[in-house]
Amino acid sequence: MGVEARPAPSGVDGHAGAARSHRRRFRAIGLAPIVAAAVVLLGVAVDLPGAQAAGLRSLTVPADAQGPEIHALLWTPCGAPAQAITLGPFTVPGVRDCPAVDQPLALIVVSHGHGGTYLAHHDTAEALADAGFSVVALNHPGDTALDMSRAGDLSVLETRPTDVERLLDFLLGPDFHAVGIDPRRIGFFGFSRGGYTGLVLVGADPDFRHATAPCPDPQAPLCAQMQRSAAPPALTHDPRIKALVIADPLNLFPTSASLRKVTAPLQLWGSQYGGDGVLPQSVVALADDLPQRPEVHIVQGAAHFAFLTPCDARLTQRLPELCIDAAGFDRQRFHSQFNQAVVAFFRDHLAR
Repeated sequence: MGVEARPAPSGVDGHAGAARSHRRRFRAIGLAPIVAAAVVLLGVAVDLPGAQAAGLRSLTVPADAQGPEIHALLWTPCGAPAQAITLGPFTVPGVRDCPAVDQPLALIVVSHGHGGTYLAHHDTAEALADAGFSVVALNHPGDTALDMSRAGDLSVLETRPTDVERLLDFLLGPDFHAVGIDPRRIGFFGFSRGGYTGLVLVGADPDFRHATAPCPDPQAPLCAQMQRSAAPPALTHDPRIKALVIADPLNLFPTSASLRKVTAPLQLWGSQYGGDGVLPQSVVALADDLPQRPEVHIVQGAAHFAFLTPCDARLTQRLPELCIDAAGFDRQRFHSQFNQAVVAFFRDHLAR
């Protein structure tokens, strides 16, 4: 296992056998059925070295004219010892409804990938909260393991940024008092489709028709809709987001013109092998097309799902495709490094 922090290379070399095994996950634009059925299970308890305690509370953004209700989890710094918190059939470490600190906090919004949930990156959320950030992760309506009603439809790629805008409006509105949020210090973390979501929010304009993301079945609803798509609709951009970290993003931005308005500081992570509709070379192309060079990390030995919270033994046995990495790659060790780098980036770019 290795993590390179450097300008992205012109290409990504990978072990041929491993690459072949991960190509099987390149369903139509990230429509791997196992993700739809199982990423929610990543909420099981994980014992990560150095974990402290994070306050945890559930939120619901009411339905309105822009969309259905949104379910989210909010992590905050907490001085009390961590406890085992049960969330349905799952358990995570934290302190439920820990009293808020007196000062407004920087906020990081977490956006999951296709068929994921707000628990898919809970170790990263906990690390950020332990470092003094408030963190909110949402379930994207229609594209979460609990609601896949629009996961294979183009509309979900159009509404994901609006989901985040509505969540921010709620958290910064007059009726939310659980924790103070500094509206000048808002960051974003996104994985896979969540990375796509973050790029749109900071100014990127997708071109669905000319995107080069794998679409092997032209009859699949999403693929067919993308091929018929004319000029993309005006999607939601949100200038409140000041910095972002994206991991193995779905790249629906085929030219530099699609990304010309992206000026926020950006930390970009790519796996060596990719998977689930994300090609390694598409991450490299994204880095090359951005108007300002991002901080780039290419993770050697990693495939797409390496960015998900490490699995325990029970989950590994149940879902090996999500949990078992290439030989020699230690996901838990990687996440220790990954979370430290994410925390450091947001500290640098969301300072008071």
